Amino acid sequence: MSPQQHHGSADAPGMAAVRQLAGEGLAFTRPITFLVGENGSGKSTLVEALADAVKINSEGGKAGTRYASTGEPTALGAALIADLSAAGHRLVGGPRRARTGFFMRAETLFNLARNVSGLPGFWDADLAGQSHGEGFFTVFEAMFRQPGLYPLDEPEAALSFVSCLRLVDFLHQLGGSGSQIICATHSPLIASTPGADIIELGDHGLRHSAWQDLDIVDHWRRYLNNPQSYLRHFITAQ
Repeated sequence: MSPQQHHGSADAPGMAAVRQLAGEGLAFTRPITFLVGENGSGKSTLVEALADAVKINSEGGKAGTRYASTGEPTALGAALIADLSAAGHRLVGGPRRARTGFFMRAETLFNLARNVSGLPGFWDADLAGQSHGEGFFTVFEAMFRQPGLYPLDEPEAALSFVSCLRLVDFLHQLGGSGSQIICATHSPLIASTPGADIIELGDHGLRHSAWQDLDIVDHWRRYLNNPQSYLRHFITAQ
C-alpha cells in the first residue's frame, strides 16, 4: 500500500514507517503478514489505515458496513492505496454487501459487541457473559469462517499462552483457505505462524525479518533465560 498524499508531524509516533511507506510503498503478497514492533512504531496505525483503504471501519467491524461512529476514515487511511494480493483484492472488491472481511481490533471489540451481538451476520452469544479470551474466539469463529480480508490489531491481548497457540493454528488454516490476513502483534507466539511474512517496524522504518531475527523474539529468549538481567534496569532497589 502507498499513500497518495499524507501530511503529519515529523515527531508523531510511527513516522519513520509512514515516511518509508510514502517513498517505497508496501505490498502484502502472502496470505499472512505480521507487523511487529514497539509501542508507537506505527503497527496499529498501518492496520487501521489498511482497514480504511479497503472500506472496513477502522474502529473494527465487518466489511460492507458503513461507518457508524467515526463518520470518516483516518487521515492516513484516506490517502492509502491498498496493494494486496490478487485474492485480497477480490475479497474486498465489488458491491458493498458482497465484500468479505472483518477488522478484529482488540481495543474496541467489546464496545462493538455491545452494538452487534445477536444481529444477523454477527454472533449470537453475549460477549459480556464470557471471559475476554472466550469472547475473542466467539468472534473469530463467527466472523472468520470463510475466505476474506482480515486485518487484526493485537488479537493476543486477551489470550493465554495455550490460546495463542490455538490462534496460530486458526490463522494458519484461515490463510490456507484463500484468505488474506494482516496482523499487528506484540506476540512472538502469534508471529511464529508458519509461512507468514513478517515486517518489523521501528526507528529504521519498515524491514522484512525472519522470525528468529525479531527483536521481540531475542528479548523474550533473553528474559526467560535470565529475568534479572532485565529487571535490574526497571525495578528500583529497596
